[in-house]
Amino acid sequence: NTEYGLAASICWAAPLPYDESADAKAAVQHALDSAKGAKHTVLLIFGANWCEDCIVLDHALKTGRNATLLAGEFEVVKVDVGRFNRNLDIASAYGDPIKKGIPAAVVLSADNRVLYSTKAGELANARRMSETGIYDFFENVVKASRDKR
Repeated sequence: NTEYGLAASICWAAPLPYDESADAKAAVQHALDSAKGAKHTVLLIFGANWCEDCIVLDHALKTGRNATLLAGEFEVVKVDVGRFNRNLDIASAYGDPIKKGIPAAVVLSADNRVLYSTKAGELANARRMSETGIYDFFENVVKASRDKR
């Protein structure tokens, strides 16, 4: 099937969104430090390279108005959870947002307080969300987070 082959080759040609060798704890700390100076919050996106929804969400967040929204509000850290065998201590520390699926998101204040967390797999269906649906989701997250700062 040529169509499948083309889609697969495009998918594999793109860099994988999650750095499996990253020190996620150090990345979170760096983002928290940066957030203080930038008056931003920190957005943790939990996911894995095998997860189609994670790849779709990552692409959506790097383009168009989603990218603009995120750049203006957040220090973003992508946390690789592997096959639910990596960085689980970080997920646990922030209320286990991955319990109902990945991708999952947590917003932290610069002083490391949870301002928002997915609890019900809200992003686990990202491949079926439109760009507008993803934008609306994160715009609501921004508003909810501002109210708690």
